[in-house]
Amino acid sequence: MLKPLSKAESQVTCFLNRVNIEMMRILVLTPDAFGGRGGIAKFNRDFLQALCSYPYVTEVVAIPRRVVDPLGSLPQKLTYVTSGLNGKLSYGIAILQTFNRNSKFDLIVCGHMNLLPLAYLVSICTHAPILLVLHGIEVWQPSPNVLANNLVDKINGIISVSELTKKRFLNWAKLDNIQEYILPNTVNLEHFQPDAKNTELLLRYQLQDKTVLMTLGRLDSSERYKGFDQVLDLLPILAQEIPNVAYMIVGEGGGRQRLETKAKSLGVEKHVVFTGFIPEVEKADHYRLADAYVMPSKGEGFGIVFLEAMACGIPVVASKVDGSREAVRNGSLGILVNPDDLEDILAGIRLALKRPIGVVPEGLEYFSERNFEKRCHHICDQILQLSRKEIEQYRSVNTIEK
Repeated sequence: MLKPLSKAESQVTCFLNRVNIEMMRILVLTPDAFGGRGGIAKFNRDFLQALCSYPYVTEVVAIPRRVVDPLGSLPQKLTYVTSGLNGKLSYGIAILQTFNRNSKFDLIVCGHMNLLPLAYLVSICTHAPILLVLHGIEVWQPSPNVLANNLVDKINGIISVSELTKKRFLNWAKLDNIQEYILPNTVNLEHFQPDAKNTELLLRYQLQDKTVLMTLGRLDSSERYKGFDQVLDLLPILAQEIPNVAYMIVGEGGGRQRLETKAKSLGVEKHVVFTGFIPEVEKADHYRLADAYVMPSKGEGFGIVFLEAMACGIPVVASKVDGSREAVRNGSLGILVNPDDLEDILAGIRLALKRPIGVVPEGLEYFSERNFEKRCHHICDQILQLSRKEIEQYRSVNTIEK
């Protein structure tokens, strides 16, 4: 007799039977992407581009919550709805208007945990499955959004930027046999590559003849997990060993004043440079100012900044306790340290400064845009590959006799 489908196989059947098995029209609810800043926005741009390049996608409709910069060039097949930028009500209306224009969607991608209630409402109306994208610390424990927490069992699959983030999400979400996909961040290896230090930037920040440590990230008072504090704590020691050392903190946010005050209290303010926000076109040149990129974080879901720094030939010091570990391939591409151990961080910095700059680690190609696109398309293949007939064929070739 035929072997009954297992619970996991039944969930696959349920998931795939809700997807158009020939072509897909995809709705993406996202916090930001084109016109956004930061690592999540960068991932979302790359993700949307890869979805649009998939041959069996007819259209991707993306609705962002935020746009702060010019959109730039948008990929073909992408409809980017920017009418919902003025708050939650405006965003809900944008979704409703999009749905009223054409309600046929074959897949819903929910780009943030807080958008899950809206994704679920669309799913009810369209009968399309939901894929939730997991970026990092926002899903490592239950969200303050109780409604979103209560709806996690309504999702049909997850796309996580790292194994660590996936495991921490599933530890509390308790979603057995859900469809799981890993899609790590990517880096443009043509744009980010070794080059000489930019003379204009050296003059701007007065970094001529300096040994430069760098960290790039949002300076948010509520998010003290990037590792800025640990590096500042070590600067008095480093300044004694390396009198010309400079610590360049790149980024914007409400936490800048606190960090400036801390630098003064430690007596190292002359060794610290705050650049503020930098445009994307200047980012590679800022990495190339550094002699070591140091971010001993505790809450990174992945850490695209490590990929960008390494692509520019800058040795990196990363954390061994969060998703950064996966960005440096468990230490094969960069130096791993314990962010709770200042001596370990100091040793990591010393080691990084002994390494030559301008050398791209062998194996960084793993995170190339081409491989990112392949991984994304493979996920789409898995969603589309089985039809009802194929599932029956699967059952027929897995028969057992009593």
